[in-house]
Amino acid sequence: MKSGDWMQIGELADRFGLAPHVLRHWEAMGLLTPATRVNGRRRYTGDHVVRVLTIIRAKAAGMSLEQIREVLAVSGQVERQALLRRHHAELERRLREIAASKALIEHLMRCTADDFTQCPDYRRMAEGAAGLHDLVGKDGCAI
Repeated sequence: MKSGDWMQIGELADRFGLAPHVLRHWEAMGLLTPATRVNGRRRYTGDHVVRVLTIIRAKAAGMSLEQIREVLAVSGQVERQALLRRHHAELERRLREIAASKALIEHLMRCTADDFTQCPDYRRMAEGAAGLHDLVGKDGCAI
């Protein structure tokens, strides 16, 4: 986009596969600076494209709209870095949970036990994830 180019709300929304009301909602929440209006129509620029992409990526990373607004609004790199470090730590925690869930599912895809909840290996994994390591026996899987 050239600096003098602009687009209407529908064009910006279409660029990201969004409905126009989503952009209006983000404006109302303070995530997007309200676009310039000409004859009552919103006009968006390349800066808005970057901002929308930033919001979409932050949402994909699990940030709430309130968290995104806070990161976008914070003044100063030190404060922004502190916010982002906290969110990064939360993402790392979630990734560990996802990896543990993936391991359980992968085991279930291989396990031939009639009742997988009674499979010793599955139980060991599940109880270990729940912090019950000491309650699990050393029996093998029923594969």
